[in-house]
Amino acid sequence: MTDDPRLTPLTASLPAAVPFVGPEAQERARGRPFRARLGANESVFGPSPRAIAAMQAAATGAWMYGDPESHDLRQALARHLATDPAHIMVGEGIDGLLGLVVRLFVGAGEAVVTSAGGYPTFNYHVSGFGGVIHAVPYTGDREDPERLLAKAKEVGAKLIYIANPDNPMGTWHEAATVERMISEVPEGALLILDEAYIEFAPEGTAPRVDPADPRVIRMRTFSKAQGLAGARVGYAIGAAKVIEAFNKVRNHFGMSRISLAGAFAALEDRDWLAHVQGKVAKARNTIAGIALANGLAPLPSATNFVTIACGRDGDFARAVLTSLVDQGIFVRMPFVAPQNRCIRISCGTPADLDALAEALPRALAAARGQVAGG
Repeated sequence: MTDDPRLTPLTASLPAAVPFVGPEAQERARGRPFRARLGANESVFGPSPRAIAAMQAAATGAWMYGDPESHDLRQALARHLATDPAHIMVGEGIDGLLGLVVRLFVGAGEAVVTSAGGYPTFNYHVSGFGGVIHAVPYTGDREDPERLLAKAKEVGAKLIYIANPDNPMGTWHEAATVERMISEVPEGALLILDEAYIEFAPEGTAPRVDPADPRVIRMRTFSKAQGLAGARVGYAIGAAKVIEAFNKVRNHFGMSRISLAGAFAALEDRDWLAHVQGKVAKARNTIAGIALANGLAPLPSATNFVTIACGRDGDFARAVLTSLVDQGIFVRMPFVAPQNRCIRISCGTPADLDALAEALPRALAAARGQVAGG
């Protein structure tokens, strides 16, 4: 099929693809639903009951556009973070905010630095705006701040991306390491610090950063710990001039009243956050135990998922994943070697993890029979 000649040359050169194949698409292809949805790092423990009630109440006003300034949520976030609302921008999840940052700072042919195998949606945006991606390897299953900085200096990068804690590996750096990285950001570059999983990380992971520091913009979300992935609410924390620049390009009516109400209520419900954190910690231990019982190696995790090394290469891990999917267990895996020797399993309910425990031995047996050398 020939591309529409009306497309821009850049758009015509790109593949018609999305970074992730959703579980819904896989269910349609399979012709049946999954038994356990353990691949998208959602919170199966759900939103705060207060958030659900707030969204239900807001639904009657869904005929109105959402507040284009997200005023109430920005004020609440400012109180929560002990900063000024001028340092906060609300957007359609971190994915949407990443697209806006790339649009603001990266022109055609300009350099961007990230990790090979890191969060792919960032790369998707960079390619979509004509930027050039320079990827450095992980070091010991962790993103490498020194390699990222060295490459940024070498290529004159406009943006440097790092996730802490990391997706897809679940690993993390202590705050002091991230603070040193920020202090060494080269002139003319902006560090994007993706903290989507920060609520699940150990004490001492979040760096102490002045929100006015122009070298870094931090990204956080209500999709994970607050269980609002489907509501699409994220926020950026950065210098006032950087935050103000979003108003040049953002979709001012991108946030719905229902989503804003849910996020506001979720932010205020600290007890529910603690409840979810406890559930996640227990589920991580259970997943690690299932892996160990099958002779596999779980990586330490500061997220709401556990990445498990399957003991061989990417082909073997992919065979394990395929068998799990065939058995109705939706999981994902890293896509760049050597991280692709692993599968990644999101925290689930006891019933979800019972299904995993039942399916994993069969998946390993199938993979050993399928892959040469088994």
